[in-house]
Amino acid sequence: MPNSNSSHQFDVIIVGSGGAGLTLALSLPKHFKIAILAKSHLTDASTYYAQGGVAAVLDKTDSLEQHIDDTMIAGSHLCEFNAVRQTVEGGQASVDFLLKQGVQFTLDDQEQLHLTREGGHSHRRIIHAADATGKAISTTLVERAESQNNIHIFKHFIAIDLITSEKLHLEGPKRAIGLYALDEKTEKVHTFLAPFTALACGGAMKAYLYTSNPDIATGDGIAMAYRAGCRVANMEFNQFHPTCLYHPLARSFLITEAMRGEGAYLRLPDGERFMLRFDERAELAPRDIVARAIDYEIKRLGIRHVWLDITHKSEDFIQEHFPTLYQRLLELGIDITKEMIPVVPAAHYTCGGVMVDQHSQTDIQGLYAIGETSYTGLHGANRMASNSLLECFVYGMAAAKHIQSQFDADYHIPSVPAWDDTQVNHPDEDVVILQNWDELRQTMWNYVGIVRTTKRLERALHRIEMLKNEINEYYQDYKVSKNLIELRNLVMVSEMIVQCALQRKESRGLHFTLDYPEQVSELKRTVLMPHNFSVQKEPINA
Repeated sequence: MPNSNSSHQFDVIIVGSGGAGLTLALSLPKHFKIAILAKSHLTDASTYYAQGGVAAVLDKTDSLEQHIDDTMIAGSHLCEFNAVRQTVEGGQASVDFLLKQGVQFTLDDQEQLHLTREGGHSHRRIIHAADATGKAISTTLVERAESQNNIHIFKHFIAIDLITSEKLHLEGPKRAIGLYALDEKTEKVHTFLAPFTALACGGAMKAYLYTSNPDIATGDGIAMAYRAGCRVANMEFNQFHPTCLYHPLARSFLITEAMRGEGAYLRLPDGERFMLRFDERAELAPRDIVARAIDYEIKRLGIRHVWLDITHKSEDFIQEHFPTLYQRLLELGIDITKEMIPVVPAAHYTCGGVMVDQHSQTDIQGLYAIGETSYTGLHGANRMASNSLLECFVYGMAAAKHIQSQFDADYHIPSVPAWDDTQVNHPDEDVVILQNWDELRQTMWNYVGIVRTTKRLERALHRIEMLKNEINEYYQDYKVSKNLIELRNLVMVSEMIVQCALQRKESRGLHFTLDYPEQVSELKRTVLMPHNFSVQKEPINA
């Protein structure tokens, strides 16, 4: 528990309590003094809500090369090969790490890890805990972290901004020194200092009106790193999960892709299995193809949703493979053994992020980004199912090794001024923040969604710039709050998404524009340079 002192010093600060951050914390030596900052309770992270599983080559009929090929194809060949290989080769070590922590995965009849299959994968290579893998991983890692005396947990602390040597006008290379964070309960800003800081705070899909993400996914790490001087890449690639439940009481409830992997069909109101018209892989096509197909049919027919149908499987099979989904949907009045499930696409995953190297280190010394906050190059133009959790573990462990190798016990953290809010006022109209939040998310959904045009993007950019100016003015004049911090970050990340999308003059993977429906031959990533939103196109390491 944090003490009453508003300044804290550690060896490593980790922002986020999902799979990426907890893997880093648990992989560091136990003599390291570690702080974990969580915006809410520890399991309120995207990891917890992951239903599918972890992709890893474990079957003898499978191979690393096939997993690499599947990933490159799903990412429309915009993946960076070295990142793909590093991630895929780390599959066995990641599984071993999770088993060592005590995660209980589903076993087959031979008491071996049961493997399922998801879209884009040519083999069964997804280890899972029934249909609630993320919950099993998250709760286990949280329990392990809470049991270690060297890990200090700060709940309901919202990171505001990074502290760097540049901001303190210190000589030498730019280095991260720590960050300021708001204690939501006391409304007091604390200073956290450490030679190493890791941003593992998820993606930014709360920028969209409809999303599968928890409320914490407001792009905090991406925005903070960019303001501090880090490059950000490929923000135009926003994955929309094809199958979120369409129900007034559960707007963010995800229907796992594993259901399609186990034979569920997508149907129109007349019963037609329409995916066969869009891709020979039908329901097992990559997510971008399935989401666009559903979006097309919804708009063509003027319907609100399509149907996901697994009623042709036996009741025992459904309850054994999808116990969580079965029970939850039954509570909502849908018996999936007898009834089809109404589904729609929803914003799901941020494929771009803060650029990092093979150690998860950013452009700034001592600053790391892991998981959905980062851009490793793994996902390219479209994330393949269950590769994201694998990336968390591979790069979390890589960051731990690098931090350990770079640690200098004699490093002296410079003096840092405390947060000064003496010149600002208490906000008198929080409705302004809520209004801007709603307008931003509506703008992103309507103009920067599954299908885009240059005109829609330009309209979005115009509205976002106006909102950004309002929000920045509000930020300068009033005391910070959780909603204000998150909105400030979301509007910045939304601008990144639009700026990157305007620069990609092609349709590739998750970025589909009616103005440029074809792919270009050059394989380039879209890189946002710090401070001024200038965009560069850089060849990828393919």
